Amino acid sequence: MSAVTSQPGFLITLEGGEGGGKTTQIVRLRDRITKAGKDVVALREPGGTVISEQIRDVVLSSKNIGIAFTTEVLLFQAARAQIYREIVLPSLEAGKVVIMDRSRDSSVVYQGMVRGFGKDMIEKLNAISTKETVPDVTFLLDLPFEVGLQRRVESGKVDRLDMEGNKFHVKVRDAYLELAKSDDTGRWHIIDASQSLEAVEEALWEKTKSVLKL
Repeated sequence: MSAVTSQPGFLITLEGGEGGGKTTQIVRLRDRITKAGKDVVALREPGGTVISEQIRDVVLSSKNIGIAFTTEVLLFQAARAQIYREIVLPSLEAGKVVIMDRSRDSSVVYQGMVRGFGKDMIEKLNAISTKETVPDVTFLLDLPFEVGLQRRVESGKVDRLDMEGNKFHVKVRDAYLELAKSDDTGRWHIIDASQSLEAVEEALWEKTKSVLKL
């Protein structure tokens, strides 16, 4: 799939398993692109709007370990539909650079490949929730799951998905790598997230400068 070409803006997504540093790196990348003179919007999924943040509270709460997988699928898509309608699509139409901490590929991996709903099914839902919008560039922040989970524990921010067993997190990493390596559009770029924050930041910036022609 290729990104929607009718929109003047540019969509960058950061993907990967838990503890890869996406939240930290998206802020650093936003600041550097802004300094380069671009109008930037940084967002997270699920979240980013009043409604989407309320959905986030439900779908990621450690209190909701009994949530059905089907409910999980639909809640993530509902949050995505809201943030695309309210913020992402208008920002792209306005010519802005939009950076997202997770988006449609997270659902392909977590619900499509790991939960077993299938990539095709999830992509059909993604097409509806995003109005067929695909990122121009996707960075996979890859690292061993043990390292990522340890970072999450140390941060004190453990959610429902963090609490899944090791087998689940291994499957997530493998699925992301499979998705990225099978890509034939050129939008995926794998970054070694086990490096220092500064090294990851520089790797992201060098590639971003190239694709945005900064």
